[in-house]
Amino acid sequence: MNLKLFSLTLLFSTILTPALSELCNPKDKKVLFEIKTAFNNPYVLSSWTSNTDCCTGWYCVECDPTTHRINSLTIFTDDKLTGQIPAQVGDLPYLETLVLRKLPHLTGPIQPSIAKLKHLKMLRLSWTGLSGSVPDFLSQLKNLTYLELNYNNLTGSIPSSLSQLPNLGALHLDRNQLTGQIPSSFGKFVGSGPGLFLSHNQLTGKIPTSFANKNFGQIDFSRNKLEGDASVLFGLNKTTPIVDLSRNMLEFDLSKVVFSTSLSAVDLNHNRITGRIPAQLTQLNDLELFNVSYNRLCGQIPVGGKLQSFDTTSYFHNRCLCGAPLSSCK
Repeated sequence: MNLKLFSLTLLFSTILTPALSELCNPKDKKVLFEIKTAFNNPYVLSSWTSNTDCCTGWYCVECDPTTHRINSLTIFTDDKLTGQIPAQVGDLPYLETLVLRKLPHLTGPIQPSIAKLKHLKMLRLSWTGLSGSVPDFLSQLKNLTYLELNYNNLTGSIPSSLSQLPNLGALHLDRNQLTGQIPSSFGKFVGSGPGLFLSHNQLTGKIPTSFANKNFGQIDFSRNKLEGDASVLFGLNKTTPIVDLSRNMLEFDLSKVVFSTSLSAVDLNHNRITGRIPAQLTQLNDLELFNVSYNRLCGQIPVGGKLQSFDTTSYFHNRCLCGAPLSSCK
């Protein structure tokens, strides 16, 4: 009799143990199933089954080791996933990382419910078919350290409110169809200036003068339609190491620009820049890339530093630039 009771106890404990030991929060699991359904049950989410623990057996999600709440949702590289970003993503209140990347059939606008994710630190929505504007509500996500919305079909202007993100380390809006001017508020970013990646858009106007007193982790404004003076991005006390302004319509006198010794890369090719190359550039010992080709520069290339280590493609197609590595001055 005791043996039979023991056997029954063992049987029930075997049945109940998986349910009792499951770490996944039931509210989170319910939301994730709704997200899977909204995405039309793609193969990439095939591990999301009711009889497995979402904290231990599910691909694309991670749980906090202490609270066991879902803190990361990362879905990428699936050309079968279709639909729009489900509103339910906003119902994962402890989410710190949201990545939807290389999903060509992910369409529609950036989901407004993302504004509910107050713990979000990383948001990457890139290489998709997303369209519409860069939403103003992103400025509400005060814990964001990384915002990547590149390689999409986003249109409209850049919201000036993004400068209110105090912890942002990088802002990638490149390779979209954005128009309008670079917000002057970006020169007054709360906290240290992030890396600004705005290339391959249709941005117009001048670089804001407010940038004169701000340092950025990196600047890439290449392949836009920017005009006027870019010297506000340079200065003796600047710390921005990489500046790419190539393929715009910028027009200023390079002779009057003072460069920081912390610069490691400067690309100004295909603009309308005039003047001479400053001799002060020979003092930049960390310069690894320098390109002023296809401009309107004149005079001799200063001798010294790293300037002669770059080949002719860094200097050719200027009005009357001469000296090594170009032909000798007459």
